[in-house]
Amino acid sequence: MSGAKKSNPPYHYFHPWIGRLCLCLALLFTGQTAAHAQTSILKTDSGYVLLRNGQPYYVKGVGGTVNLPLAVAIGANSIRTWGIEDAERILDEAHRLGLSVMLGFWLQHERHGFDYNDTVKVNRQYRHFCAAIDRFKNHPALLIWGIGNELDLQYSNPRCWDAVQQIAAYAHKVDPNHPTSTVTAGLDSMEVVHIRNRAPDIDLLGINTYGDIKGVPANIRRFGWHGPYMITEWGPNGYWESPVTPWKAAIEQSSTEKKQVYLERYDRYIGPEKAQCVGSYAFLWGAKQEYTETWFGLFSKDNLPTEPIDALEYVFTGRWPSKPAPSVNGIQFDCQQRIHPQHFLAGDAFTAVVKTDSLEKKNPGYRYHWRILAESTDKKSGGDAELAAAEIRGTVRNPTRKSIQGRMPMNPGAYRLFLQVTANGKVAYQNLPFMVIERKPEDGQARWMEFKKQGMEDRDE
Repeated sequence: MSGAKKSNPPYHYFHPWIGRLCLCLALLFTGQTAAHAQTSILKTDSGYVLLRNGQPYYVKGVGGTVNLPLAVAIGANSIRTWGIEDAERILDEAHRLGLSVMLGFWLQHERHGFDYNDTVKVNRQYRHFCAAIDRFKNHPALLIWGIGNELDLQYSNPRCWDAVQQIAAYAHKVDPNHPTSTVTAGLDSMEVVHIRNRAPDIDLLGINTYGDIKGVPANIRRFGWHGPYMITEWGPNGYWESPVTPWKAAIEQSSTEKKQVYLERYDRYIGPEKAQCVGSYAFLWGAKQEYTETWFGLFSKDNLPTEPIDALEYVFTGRWPSKPAPSVNGIQFDCQQRIHPQHFLAGDAFTAVVKTDSLEKKNPGYRYHWRILAESTDKKSGGDAELAAAEIRGTVRNPTRKSIQGRMPMNPGAYRLFLQVTANGKVAYQNLPFMVIERKPEDGQARWMEFKKQGMEDRDE
């Protein structure tokens, strides 16, 4: 377990009840718990080291609070939260499993309408998180305070950093045993200046970064942050930094491509920077709808681990899993007629086949699931909650086969063909965006009616 081991109080061996009384009195006057753990930052000639109970502690973390036994199994030692909802249960479970916790405080965002010039609201928020510090400061799973996440996203009022400082100063006042941090959206020189000048009680800078992670090691020093930092979110290219179709739909990397991304980004931009980077949290240890249902989640929507988790196990432990996830090495997607690449006529027949890995021949348990989904129309920013995209049922014949046939949706618009491959209890996936173009009614309707007679509109395999 991660908590510090306490010796028995005086006379415990001879008088158990006296020992218990002494312990209670000690706790009363010190405010500490028997399992209390300490985190500190040590500056050395070669850089910074995070210490936990006096021992070096390099963070191999995941961002999320689900499936924690699996996090331990792949070699993670810490988890990150963004808020304090259900914090006690999460901290207790993490402690039971030997995980530490970066406990996040979800400070309100200007982009959601919060006004950091409103002193009443700012003070109410301050008191709320002071109470959380008082409540959780002695929990043995606590590693570090995460005061605010991406407050700099679409903002204009730098007084948000004053609010961060106020909470960080209180944390230092009442809790000398855990460092403070705040987390920015990417790395920007002006935010570094604001945090240094307005929030001097921040001990460690957290950076959420995806495709631009390669610039962090050089830029963090160039922008003037010379203290320790962590990469508090990292993973595949974000939808905002990916190639797009002519209709501006971002093209998502396949799970196989993401697996390679997790491997390379850790090996190139996280692991070699230990002099200043004291660890990281891979994103997202869970599943969520954000631009698509698969973009950031390391688990499928039905809670199966996905292929990139194999890469995390390797970078955390130095070994590949004995039962690897399947891989997707491309989808051949063709239609009866094309207007031009990625544009198809409504109601036309199409075929699709997936190329998987060599392990498929040795594993007869490979399973497939194809679907067509409408392009999401509820796209937001900063990870805000989104509605799931609508599935267009009845467009795929025998959707559980490796090779499929189907008909394009009749309604013009943007869609995606989704594939999920399952083997060894793990998932690989890919999706391809495409556009359906309207056709003459007399051409498309006859084909669509013929298609419906085959019973495909009722298929949902």
